Amino acid sequence: MIGSSSNISKIQAGGGRITLSSHGRKVWISELSATYPLKLLSPQLSDNGVAIVYALTYGGGLVGGDCIELSVNVESDAKLLLLSQGSTKVFKNRLYQRLASVQNSAHASLNSESPATLQKMDFTISSNGGLFLLPDPVTCFRSASYNQIQTFHASKDASLVVLDWVTSGRKSLGENWVLSRYYSVNEVIIAGKRVAKDVMLLENNESDSRLNRALAERLAPFSCYATLILRGPMVEETIAQIAARYGCISVMQRKAPEDLLWSLSPIGSDNENGVVIRVAGKETEIVKNWLKDTLSSLEQHIGVDVYRRAFV
Repeated sequence: MIGSSSNISKIQAGGGRITLSSHGRKVWISELSATYPLKLLSPQLSDNGVAIVYALTYGGGLVGGDCIELSVNVESDAKLLLLSQGSTKVFKNRLYQRLASVQNSAHASLNSESPATLQKMDFTISSNGGLFLLPDPVTCFRSASYNQIQTFHASKDASLVVLDWVTSGRKSLGENWVLSRYYSVNEVIIAGKRVAKDVMLLENNESDSRLNRALAERLAPFSCYATLILRGPMVEETIAQIAARYGCISVMQRKAPEDLLWSLSPIGSDNENGVVIRVAGKETEIVKNWLKDTLSSLEQHIGVDVYRRAFV
């Protein structure tokens, strides 16, 4: 069920809203709206109380000056799997914009000379609700500048699975961390209290004499970095399994870096508020396979067929 235009307020260019409601095991999308260049698609509602929504953009990516602002509300007992359709491509930063103006006044004031791409997402997850944010990675092309801000407001008994990852660029064209700037923030607020704020900043700043190595050298030999945030009752088993695996890791000196490295950190003094997992891999496919295997226990909450859509 899609909300009618009479009870949906107007949204600005590049904006979008998703509202997911439920009754028993049935869920329905009471609002699914977006404006250019953002596009939201919901192919089907599953039988186990899970809705699937794909977020994508016209033209297959984001250009300099694009501003995406998405608001998501997952109401009590509902579960949302939010995916992208392929990697989020961020094109080279340019002085001009799309033919259709998509930049709001607030974003324009950030940098009027050479605007970066901005993607801002705000999520609200109510009691017993679940958000599974499992997009494909962000891929920044040469000289691209990208800012991403994601804020999660959750009830104490809500569940979160948040995946945020980035690749080194188009390897087929010889690109290896030649982006201009990548800035990503994930902030988790539980019952009105901020429990986590994770920030990643990658910059190729040739004018800074303190950085005597290029970004690609500093990040070598890895071409994909991922941050995974887990919290809530639906992922308690998953967290326990990952923690057990992490406890078995032995630290020893090696002659060469492994193909994949990962770490586990509790949010707060224990795992009550969840965990943050950081992954680095020499190839994106290696990271994807690790994530797919590590999160496989989510199948019991969203279904086997639904879960398969996340890592195709």
